[in-house]
Amino acid sequence: MTDALILACPDCNTLNRFPRDKLAAANAGKCGQCGSPLFAGHPVALDARSFEAHAAKSDIPVLVDFWAPWCGPCQAMAPQFEKAAGRLEPSVRLAKVNTEEEQELASRFAIRGIPTMILLKHGKEIARQSGAMDAGAIERWTRDALGR
Repeated sequence: MTDALILACPDCNTLNRFPRDKLAAANAGKCGQCGSPLFAGHPVALDARSFEAHAAKSDIPVLVDFWAPWCGPCQAMAPQFEKAAGRLEPSVRLAKVNTEEEQELASRFAIRGIPTMILLKHGKEIARQSGAMDAGAIERWTRDALGR
């Protein structure tokens, strides 16, 4: 195990080296490129370009919510997902992929229904859950999946 993690900036997607022992700090650092906080307690909107930096190259797990603007359950879950981001960061990055705009990503992950959450570690799927959940359920499901 190394003493540094690679973390993608939520604003500019630059990969940053970050001391592993500082990850739990309330203010877990700033991007070396743009100066933005590496964690702000909010989900990151991902597109095909930024997806790889966060899901495949970053050293922390990423929980991706695949959603669409026309989806009622997706809209209902959005504030719960936001709340879960504040609870799960910095040990897990929460991200959102709009399946209407990113159809190739939705196809790549065989999204058949939305909302669907996929937990990824180094680009590999480790768990999947479909259907709207509240913040507590999202947090429990994520921690349980990581504990397996």
